[in-house]
Amino acid sequence: MLTFEVIIYNEKVRELLRVGEHHKRFSDDWGDSHYIEIKADDENSALAKVQMRYPERDGFVVEDISRV
Repeated sequence: MLTFEVIIYNEKVRELLRVGEHHKRFSDDWGDSHYIEIKADDENSALAKVQMRYPERDGFVVEDISRV
């Protein structure tokens, strides 16, 4: 297993914060980038794991993924 660092944020939270509102499900800090370590066999597997846990349909955006 390899370790990958994923940078992710939530676009819906960012949009709401811009207009002075808050998301119903996610805390305001999701408007900022989060650095998450993921263990996977390769970059595609790491990205798939992240997208299952933080789905695009919920507003999550992967900014970057790199091997640590």
